[in-house]
Amino acid sequence: MEIIVSLLIGAAAGWLGSVIYKGSGLGLLGNIIVGIIGAPLGYWILGKLGVTLGGGWIGAILTGAIGAIIILFLVNLIVKKK
Repeated sequence: MEIIVSLLIGAAAGWLGSVIYKGSGLGLLGNIIVGIIGAPLGYWILGKLGVTLGGGWIGAILTGAIGAIIILFLVNLIVKKK
C-alpha cells in the first residue's frame, strides 16, 4: 500500500512541478519519476534552509514539487530540445 501512496504523491508532485516550471514535459511516467526523486531532494534542501511545509499528503506533495522543479530545471539545462 505504501508503494501506491508513494507513486500517487510522486505523480502529483511531478505534475505540479511540471505545471509550475514551464519547461518541457516528461509525460506521466517521467513526472512520477521526477516527483519521487524530487521528494528527497526537496526535503534535503528545505532541511538545510530550516524550512518545513508540514506533514501529511499536502506537505509531501509541495516538498516533492519543489524538488521536481529543481530536477526539471537541471534536466532542461542539460537537454535542450529544439
